[in-house]
Amino acid sequence: MKILAIESSSLVASVAIVDEENVIAEYSVNHKKTHSQTLMPMLDEIVRMTETDLESIDHIAISVGPGSFTGLRIGVATAKGLGLALDKKLVAVPTLGAMAYNLCDYPGLVVSVMDARRNQVYTGIYRFEDQKPICVMDQIPMDRLELIQKVRELSGSDVYAPIFLGDGVEVIKNTLNEVDDFKARFALPHLSRQKASAVGLLAIELAKKGELVDASELKPVYLRLSQAERERLEKGQSIEV
Repeated sequence: MKILAIESSSLVASVAIVDEENVIAEYSVNHKKTHSQTLMPMLDEIVRMTETDLESIDHIAISVGPGSFTGLRIGVATAKGLGLALDKKLVAVPTLGAMAYNLCDYPGLVVSVMDARRNQVYTGIYRFEDQKPICVMDQIPMDRLELIQKVRELSGSDVYAPIFLGDGVEVIKNTLNEVDDFKARFALPHLSRQKASAVGLLAIELAKKGELVDASELKPVYLRLSQAERERLEKGQSIEV
């Protein structure tokens, strides 16, 4: 199975081509450029460099959220357009699950965190058995202190300290100054951000289970309303769905 994977849920823009044995190509940029400027040129480049015929791709994988509202919309729109043009099924991959997949060999709890502002993080908690993910707590926005208490509860008497990764790590590190007797580890930089290769490799596992979606049905997973939508609700205005 060969997968074209796209990641655009945060500052990182990443595109990869993977199969069941290899990461054939990956192009990632963690820089302040809009994903509308980067994704298609990156895709064109890896297709050119690997001499890949996009018709040979089995499925298109996309990180569907949570994350940046604008980034998710751009990534989902790109994946939908490719899926419709190539008549390919899509795999909707949870962003935090794909992040955790970077650490699929870690024996303790893996906690993905993205900074959601207002003292909150988007988070998901995972374990891995034989490098296969087990979702301990599904993706959710959560107060930073509540997350620490939840991880403390779930890790229990584990020999290995829970490990955190993602752009919310600094939020967690700052929070630990307010918490007594909590030991944690933090992923190294090359494993601590979103990667299209992880999206693609997790997508292969999901595709084997039949978790495929038509391009026309794909939607982002925001987990909460955007700031503009919250402001409209506060003013008593309706939100169009």
